[in-house]
Amino acid sequence: MNIIRKIAQGIAKTKFGRNALNENADLTVFNKKPSAKVFWGVFLMLISYIAGWPMIGLFGALSLYWKEPLIITIGGPISFGVAHIAFFAGLYLAGGRYVMPFIRWATKVMLKKLI
Repeated sequence: MNIIRKIAQGIAKTKFGRNALNENADLTVFNKKPSAKVFWGVFLMLISYIAGWPMIGLFGALSLYWKEPLIITIGGPISFGVAHIAFFAGLYLAGGRYVMPFIRWATKVMLKKLI
């Protein structure tokens, strides 16, 4: 018996694995219209990409242009941190409702194929 099948059997013995196989784990939650909270979450994730590396590049260019290395030294990590905070806040808002049903469904599909 190969290692992947043994891992799948071990997962199937857990409470989460048994629930995923026994319940009707499906993706019906994705059929409903997303709420405003989800749209705000996606918006925050998009903003995080704008506030991330492009801002660091802008700070780098400005620090070279003005010959002030403190602009990139201080502004780079701050904008990187703000981008991460915005992304994780958006992930929390947008994905909280959808993560567990998707993981349960994916576990069910994987276990049915491997066991």
